[in-house]
Amino acid sequence: MTTLKKSVAFSGRGIHSGLPVNMVVRPSNKGGIFFVRTDISPRTEISAKFDNVGDTKLRNTTVGDLNGAHVKTIEHLMAALFMCGIDSAIIEIDGPETPILDGSAHAFLTALSGAAKSGELTKIIVKKPVIAYAREIRKTLPFFVRAKLWVMDKITGKKNDGFVALTPNTEQKLNIKATLVYKEKIIGAQTYSYTYDGSKKSRDKFSDEISRARTFGKYSEWEFLKSHSMARGADETNVIALNDSGDGTLNKLIWHDEFVRHKIIDAIGDMFTSGGVIIGNLESYKGSHALNNIVLKKLFSVDTNYDIIKPNGKKK
Repeated sequence: MTTLKKSVAFSGRGIHSGLPVNMVVRPSNKGGIFFVRTDISPRTEISAKFDNVGDTKLRNTTVGDLNGAHVKTIEHLMAALFMCGIDSAIIEIDGPETPILDGSAHAFLTALSGAAKSGELTKIIVKKPVIAYAREIRKTLPFFVRAKLWVMDKITGKKNDGFVALTPNTEQKLNIKATLVYKEKIIGAQTYSYTYDGSKKSRDKFSDEISRARTFGKYSEWEFLKSHSMARGADETNVIALNDSGDGTLNKLIWHDEFVRHKIIDAIGDMFTSGGVIIGNLESYKGSHALNNIVLKKLFSVDTNYDIIKPNGKKK
């Protein structure tokens, strides 16, 4: 269990509400990452665990009770906490979503990197392959919604063939391979691989080559989303804005494949809701927050799928 040496504060606005939000990440000896909404009572600790994820439909990960105490868009912060090795913290927040900052994990990582005490994360060893398919998500939707999506797929030629898979490896590492396939020319097909082994080298690579990758969306969709109480805090300072033709962006890219690099951030943040570092291979093909959550639920649904090794070397 590793916590912080001191509290770290962040202020900004929520990407969906557009409202100001203040957040403080505080040390804790309880074990686990917990959010506390300071704007509502009674005080409720919201566990940032995969089995407490309440929604993934808004292209983000939300934990808690959707009709009560919950916090949206935790994935960028969770990725930074993971990279800093922090698995025990109380996060006080005065709104329903974390601040989006610049749309990446970099500001979180920079602020938290000097605050962590030294320690190791719990290892979650993948022993058997598990896979989550995009078509599984559709099965949970009402029939008329599924029918509409099927018609749209036929019109656009879009394939519902995404998946996220976890498989064992013998390297004692987390190997991630993410692939995006978009019709927009500026994205197209992009693949990026990253390996985390706990070393400074792997952490530095994340910091230098991944952490600044921003979330993205089509500019023409913003007004529609904002009219439906979404993306009200989105602008060119925190989102890569694709132009209407899909062959360029309204703001400058850091890397030509910044889009898929951001998916690495999302995958790492979502995987940290497992409570430790996944030891295995993670392949994400047209992945999503929903698929990341489903594959974790499948992993933990059967005891023989995994082992949990505590930092003291003892198996849980």
